[in-house]
Amino acid sequence: MKRLFLLSFLCLFAAVGWVSAQTNKYVEVMYFHGKQRCLTCRAIEKYTKEVVYNDFAKLVKSGKVRYKEIDISTPEGEKIADKYHVTWSSLYVNGWTNGKETRNDLTRMGFKYARSNTKQFKSELKGKINQLLK
Repeated sequence: MKRLFLLSFLCLFAAVGWVSAQTNKYVEVMYFHGKQRCLTCRAIEKYTKEVVYNDFAKLVKSGKVRYKEIDISTPEGEKIADKYHVTWSSLYVNGWTNGKETRNDLTRMGFKYARSNTKQFKSELKGKINQLLK
């Protein structure tokens, strides 16, 4: 009886571990900013939120896509910014798999297209998120 119980418990434990490993993959979109923001910085924020919350709404609800806005002028935000070596407005789209992060700095693309070519900005952001979800 003890063996059966132990065997059942081990199988359950293994199954839970396998399921959590399968669901431990997500994309984290991070927008860094300070207190003062220019028009381009505000456009990056606006269109990033539109892409995340409109185009990936179901994946946001399931936790597969996550959005973080970090104010680097706060003590908490400053700690995160230091980890990413961020000193001004920045956009990162990071893939997470089993606790390992793949960083993608999309700041230049954001400043290049957010105001002047919004369609291109959204397209490239969606593309990067989709690539990391695979």
